[in-house]
Amino acid sequence: TPHSATDEGLVPSAPSSTRTFAGALSMLAALGGAIWLMWNVPKIPWGLIAFGRYLPTKDGQGTLLYAGEGMNASVAVTEISGALNFHVSGKVEASTERQDMRLQRMLGHLPALLHPQPRSVLIVGCGAGVTAGSFVVHPSIERIVICEIEPLIPQIVAKHFGKENYDVLKDPRVEVVYDDARHYILTTSEKFDIITSDPIHPWVKGAATLYTTEYFELVKRHLNPGGLVTQWVPLYESNLGVVKSEFATFFDAFPGGTIWSNDRDGEGYDVVLLGQAEAAKIDVDALYARLQREERVAQSLKDVGFRSVFSLLATYTGQGPDLQPWLAGAEINRDRNLRLQYLAGLGLNLNLGGLIHDDLLSYRRFPDELFVGLGSAQTDAAVLDRRKGSWQIGARPDSPSNPGV
Repeated sequence: TPHSATDEGLVPSAPSSTRTFAGALSMLAALGGAIWLMWNVPKIPWGLIAFGRYLPTKDGQGTLLYAGEGMNASVAVTEISGALNFHVSGKVEASTERQDMRLQRMLGHLPALLHPQPRSVLIVGCGAGVTAGSFVVHPSIERIVICEIEPLIPQIVAKHFGKENYDVLKDPRVEVVYDDARHYILTTSEKFDIITSDPIHPWVKGAATLYTTEYFELVKRHLNPGGLVTQWVPLYESNLGVVKSEFATFFDAFPGGTIWSNDRDGEGYDVVLLGQAEAAKIDVDALYARLQREERVAQSLKDVGFRSVFSLLATYTGQGPDLQPWLAGAEINRDRNLRLQYLAGLGLNLNLGGLIHDDLLSYRRFPDELFVGLGSAQTDAAVLDRRKGSWQIGARPDSPSNPGV
């Protein structure tokens, strides 16, 4: 006689319909739990997004205009003491404060003016859009590509700065690419007349990859003949070893690169590094005539304190060959070690910008071989001569003994 399941001591299996119902019930329970969590787990406090580790001392400051959690970063826009601020990774990344507006415009206007006829631009990192917007007023520009990894920044954040960035995202010449900058530059076949790079501080995880020799070499390969690149380097929340590493790594790819300083109240704040694959001179006469001709460009510079071409050129702080003794022994940041990320972490709570800037200035000399021209600009040429004399005795371009123009 055939044995039953119970005869063998086995438990009969449940019908398939019962198992299906149990599985569906489990899925519904999981879905319900997820929905409950979505509605009941509190949002990240906007102050944490905006101020990060400084929250205990800044809690309650400012007015929140926007906060959002994106695919790759949490971002916020605030108004503090009348100034707009863009926050990411717990720090201010861009603002309408005077020193930040100067820096953002310098990143764009310097290469655009030093290039004889720029047509195409790549901006690495959208931020508030001010650097990208600085190219809108240059009549020769035909194409502006903004590469940004976090979609919320161009789509929402930059729109809060429409006045300052000239509504750059509405300009028909603009294309926004949502991608990692390293990946985009590596895979695109396009070359540009100008590439600007304004990454976040290198101590933020992942940012040090935009300060490596390999990155700068990659950028150089994507420049058209005569093309220029600008790179932001902060002196605040940093130390001497970090800044030397950033400079040495950039000059490793662009040996003849130059430094342009953005001071705050006469003290070092941050700088723009400017590089070019081919050696080139700066025709002061041509710049003077160009600003006389291109009124929107001149006004954009005046809005942030540069009242003439000489005010802009006075930010010159040095060039790669002159700094070789200063940079001796500096760490070169490479993809294989990202040494800068760890060095920078040691300086994130420091405020040594003034000391770093003073140390840097001790190696500066007047670049007779770099500046040429001064024909039709003779009226203002005496200013440059005064700066030459004061530079030789070590004064800053904006010191009381060396007033701006």
